[in-house]
Amino acid sequence: MTTLADVAELVRAPAALSVPGDVVAGAAAAGALSPRTPALAGASVLLYWAGMAANDWADRELDAVERPERPIPSGRVTPAAALGLAAGLTAAGVGLAAAVGGRRAAALAVPLAASIWGYDLLAKNTAAGPAVMAACRGLDVLLGASGGNLARALPSAATVAAHTWTVTTLSRREVTGADAALPMRTLVGTALVAASAAVAVPGARRAAVPGAHRSDVPGAEVSATEAGGADERVVGAGRSRSAAVAAALPALLAGWYAARYGAAQAQVVRDPSAGKVRAAVGAGITGLPALQGALTARGGAGLLGLAVAAAAPLGRRLARKVSPT
Repeated sequence: MTTLADVAELVRAPAALSVPGDVVAGAAAAGALSPRTPALAGASVLLYWAGMAANDWADRELDAVERPERPIPSGRVTPAAALGLAAGLTAAGVGLAAAVGGRRAAALAVPLAASIWGYDLLAKNTAAGPAVMAACRGLDVLLGASGGNLARALPSAATVAAHTWTVTTLSRREVTGADAALPMRTLVGTALVAASAAVAVPGARRAAVPGAHRSDVPGAEVSATEAGGADERVVGAGRSRSAAVAAALPALLAGWYAARYGAAQAQVVRDPSAGKVRAAVGAGITGLPALQGALTARGGAGLLGLAVAAAAPLGRRLARKVSPT
């Protein structure tokens, strides 16, 4: 009998922590953060889980040879149940996106769902596979931006897509292992991704800093003016510190992402065995929230960016229980 743990393994439940940050980063970049953003993130998670279930359904015969411990080849989940779950989650994800985001969100959720199924059923084992998966993640970022200026979210979408290309390229060697040249290429790509996330984008929102109030006490005009000048200097200094922190935060989070994911790829350069490749792929999946946090902070939502990035260590802990790959 299929258990909830079997379903969680089928859809790689913990890996879904890497998904909401796509939507949040896109919304922050587009100036579209709103109460509907969490619902769009939920739709994104449903589509991600749908893709994982469809992936294992499509790979059931190959997994019977290469990964017999997975839910379908081990007999814990039937192929029909996996396919039905994938279809149901897809419908739920697209439906939720359309319900909360209207036509603009649906116009992105539908091609996102089509790209996910296209990757699983057609593109995965072709040369186009990494590009199609990268497109999936880019569309996911734009889904979050659907309520705002899509053009402003394109750089963030491209950054997440480039990261996804590196992870997908590595994942194609999870069973056979790789040569040292492959992780070298993806490592260079990771460095470029991190650098792009750290670069400030003109027009990022800034949090308002409240100004000082004049004294309303009669006869205190001179002291109020003096106090006002002092307050302005204090406020100016506070704004400078806030601006410095806001400017540094994307770079710090991008550096954290690069250090974690880059270190795992460096291990593959030294030892390109299948186990090291799988570890690097896992690091790329669980480390993505740090990159998403950098992009969110770059969009002007620093505290929210930190919250998004906090999913990275949590994802690593959960990955010890359920593999994200």
